[in-house]
Formats: sequence, structure tokens, C-alpha cells
Amino acid sequence: MWTVTDSPIGPLRLVEREGSLTAIEFSPFPPADPGARGERDDDHPLLAEAARQLAQYFARERTRFDLPLAPRGSTWQQSVWEQLRGIGYGQTVSYGEIALRLGRTNAASRAVGLANGANPIPVVIPCHRVVGANGTLTGYAGGLERKQLLLQLEQPALF
Repeated sequence: MWTVTDSPIGPLRLVEREGSLTAIEFSPFPPADPGARGERDDDHPLLAEAARQLAQYFARERTRFDLPLAPRGSTWQQSVWEQLRGIGYGQTVSYGEIALRLGRTNAASRAVGLANGANPIPVVIPCHRVVGANGTLTGYAGGLERKQLLLQLEQPALF
């Protein structure tokens, strides 16, 4: 099942399978194999809850998500995505830091970046919080403009 919700970073397609959120896709949406996402269901309880929590996040009323997640990926990707879930709201870490947390050397930064870019549930699994070693914004599947907006959203209001 899937639905579409509006957000400050454009429409988001939310995808559910077997009671868990499996994807959040940025517009323009990627083409799908017929039946790969199932039918559209704007009233599906999990999809409605995911849309509600995302709206709260974008309104700065939520800093953590409480949704059942089932991202599909390799063992390596899963380990990187688990590390992403541990990055706090408003914080950033480098690709190298994630590699070190996984017991790898900084040389694994590129592999971390590839796994980060393959994250199927962006925003909720906060891949936007991973930056270059010198703090620069580097690659984002949704585009650097979206990454910058998400990071700005998570900064405290100045007044």
C-alpha cells in the first residue's frame, strides 16, 4: 500500500508492506513495477500515522519517529542504516565517523556513503544528518537543497 503526503520538501510517497514502512520516496517519484507498491490507500492506518508524524516533524513538534520500519537492503546497508537511527535530532556525523562506529577504518567512508545513499526511508532514517569530514554537505538522494532544508529545520530557532 502507498499514499502521498505533502511536505516542505515536496510531495513524499510513503510505502507500506506487511505492517511496516518500507520506503519514503521524493518527487518526482521513481517509476514502479506494476504491483510493486500495491494499491494507493490514503486511509491505511500506518500510512496515515506516518504522514501525521512527518507533519509533526516538519512543524518542529517531533524530534523522533515511532513507526515500524522494514528497509530492504544488504547486511552492510542495514548496519549503516542502524547507525543513522542513532544520530540525534539536530546533530551531524561524518561518513568516516559512521565507518569507525562500525569497526572499519576511515577508508570505508565511501562504502558508508553508498549505503547512506541507498537508504529507502529518508527523513525517518536520517541520512540527511551525514556530512563530509569537513562539515560540508555532500550527496543526498533527494538533492542537496532538500538536505540543507532538513538540516536547517532541525536547528533551534534563533528567536
